[in-house]
Amino acid sequence: MNIFRNKEIKCLFSFLIIFFIIEAIIIYMFSPMGGIISLVFSISILFLQFIFMKWRYNEINELAEYLKKTNNGDYSLDLRDNEEGELSILKSEIYKVSVTLREQNNALIEEKLNLVSGLSDISHQIKTPLTSMFVLTDSLCDSKLPEEKRLEFTGIINNQLKRLQWLVTSLLKMSKLDAKAVDFKKQNVSPKILIEKACQPLLIPMELKNQELIINDDGGPVFCDLNWTVEALINIIKNGIEHTPSNGNIQISCVDNIFFTEIIIKDSGNGIDKSDLPYIFNRFYKGENSSDDSVGIGLAMSKSIIVSQDGSINVKSKKGEGTEFIIRLFK
Repeated sequence: MNIFRNKEIKCLFSFLIIFFIIEAIIIYMFSPMGGIISLVFSISILFLQFIFMKWRYNEINELAEYLKKTNNGDYSLDLRDNEEGELSILKSEIYKVSVTLREQNNALIEEKLNLVSGLSDISHQIKTPLTSMFVLTDSLCDSKLPEEKRLEFTGIINNQLKRLQWLVTSLLKMSKLDAKAVDFKKQNVSPKILIEKACQPLLIPMELKNQELIINDDGGPVFCDLNWTVEALINIIKNGIEHTPSNGNIQISCVDNIFFTEIIIKDSGNGIDKSDLPYIFNRFYKGENSSDDSVGIGLAMSKSIIVSQDGSINVKSKKGEGTEFIIRLFK
């Protein structure tokens, strides 16, 4: 890099050269030897100044090359400098920015991979019922099809449409949660109201399996968004109903303390396999004991809702001893 392309540097050196020449002439007029010494000294200062500026420009050039490589996606370079000085401070700040960019780039790559995987899963989830409905629709067009079969196929198509409707609705909700487009209206909610609203749409499935619902709502008020939290609880309770055999039970309790309210949902089912536990909140993950109708999105949505309200959700489970979900909503 040619330092004299810089207008300010050219002006500085021009000023110094003129100043030193005038100084040397004036001194020479009084003392020829002093004038020569002054000129030699001035040239030395100019040379040292040039060396310093050249080094500084090389350092800046190095920073420019580093930024170019960073801009092209090469985040492997290490620019950290433990020395004192303006350039060292600048290097450290640029390095911090590059680390942030690297983390954001990695996050974007991971998000892109998740998006590709999610789209693939969504495509599969939608394609399966659509294929089934196309086959059944072709069969319904057959005028020789018995009436009982026609009713059976119509019922299956109706169920598949309901499944598609639930899937699309859930995916739209997940998208809103991911985009942080949900305005959670948090307020103190009675645990009795919260649990009742969550259990109401699931009472019939529980009755069909002769399952007992045990509720302990003696805790204090829950600070949350009522409707979204009900949505999260429904998915968790529904999961418990599906994995609990007939004549089992679902226990829901609410415990209150100074820092948070804890909602515990426990079932008497077969439990979750140890190998499945780390992944049950992943989207579209279906464990070993998942039902054929399971999509693998309910628990993922529940976690998104809870975490988006600055809460936490954990699970405990042992094979043959049931599963326990612990939800904490902080005050």
